[in-house]
Amino acid sequence: MILKVNKNSCIVFDLDDTLYPEIDYLKSAYHEISVIMDPDMCKSLYGNMIEIYYSGGNTFQFLLEKFPEKHMTLEKLLYLYRNHYPGIALREGVLEILIKIREKGGKTGIISDGRSITQRNKIKALGLENLIDKIVISEEFGCEKPDQLLYDYFIEEGVEKEYFYFGDNFLKDFITPKRLGWCCIGLVDGCNIYNQKLSDFSKDQLPHFYINKFTEIEIR
Repeated sequence: MILKVNKNSCIVFDLDDTLYPEIDYLKSAYHEISVIMDPDMCKSLYGNMIEIYYSGGNTFQFLLEKFPEKHMTLEKLLYLYRNHYPGIALREGVLEILIKIREKGGKTGIISDGRSITQRNKIKALGLENLIDKIVISEEFGCEKPDQLLYDYFIEEGVEKEYFYFGDNFLKDFITPKRLGWCCIGLVDGCNIYNQKLSDFSKDQLPHFYINKFTEIEIR
């Protein structure tokens, strides 16, 4: 897929499960928590936690019952999960796209639902702070997708721009930018934590185009 980018182009991305696989954040948090809970057997504990997660069990309840001597609480575990500095990486092709957009004079943005510290840590860990022009995090704006306020932040009144939006969550990612006339591209790679069965969504909720990976995008 070819995107023609110039100084009047604005390309906005979702964060979780779009620019990086969200499961990697979970694995990173589980690893850190396993080290805190049992530093001597953290590798084995981490394996147990991942197994419980994939089987649909309650990982945190497992930890609370297994380590009563730690006097841990659910609130503390959630704090560790949400506030740790993650070991995550961009999907293949993303960095090259962002660099190419900048070379062409285009602007970039992120719209992400979530807590400020959690999402900011992800953005920093991914090395995006100096690559993205505008960053929108729902907690900082007091609303979540598909609220138009989040998308309006990128619109420059009186300036003729072409907007693109990359996302993965058909339930809420595309309905607003599509209504605003943005070109919407959905990432469908088979690893998404959200339902991506097309027949479950209305036409208004679905993107205009689909990609399986970012290496399919060519910036010109």
